[in-house]
Amino acid sequence: MAKRRKLSNPLALAVMATLGERAMHPYEIAQVLRQRGKEQSIKINYGSLYTVVQNLEKHGFVQVAGTQRQGNRPERTLYGLTGAGRVEMHDWLADLVAVPVREYPAFEAALSLILMLPPDEAVGLLQERVAKLEIQVAAIRGVLGKLDGDLPRMFLIETEYQVHMIEAEIAWTRGFLAEVAEGTVSGVAEWRSWQESGEIPGEWADIEKQVADSGIGEQFREHMKEL
Repeated sequence: MAKRRKLSNPLALAVMATLGERAMHPYEIAQVLRQRGKEQSIKINYGSLYTVVQNLEKHGFVQVAGTQRQGNRPERTLYGLTGAGRVEMHDWLADLVAVPVREYPAFEAALSLILMLPPDEAVGLLQERVAKLEIQVAAIRGVLGKLDGDLPRMFLIETEYQVHMIEAEIAWTRGFLAEVAEGTVSGVAEWRSWQESGEIPGEWADIEKQVADSGIGEQFREHMKEL
């Protein structure tokens, strides 16, 4: 299990990693993150970056390392990573790499509630999603192709991962749609009946009662908490 940390915003980790290279002022940190396209992998609110730096300083992970003045511009405060910050950055990053964390993707949430949509509409929406994802994959692979040879592969591994995850989602969704079309997904007939009649199928009501009485649902939840 990953350790509970004083700061959990991935932007804070990105700031520490950037300051691990050299002392910078917050505006320069923002520039570096933009130049490296980190907003594609980390949710970055550049307006809150100063607050993130202040929080890191409060916890002793960064400290003022000097000032910088360029031309007639106002003097800017430079921040550097402290020894404690370097340890925190390493341990936090190591945890993220090694320890799977339960996340809650919006698409997974939608799948868990998809029975509230009519089956035919759901199928159409999933087909629409696949078409949009295929465009995304083509665009990302086009960018990777253009950058191949210009940048070391290690600069692009998060983008490689992203495109592989999208392709995996496409493959699963296509397979599910094919099974729905073939009628081999159990429960589809009841789903359609529910949407057409407005009444929950008796079979489902019986299953829900059996699950509640047997405690299987609670066991499932407890097992999932351990993962």
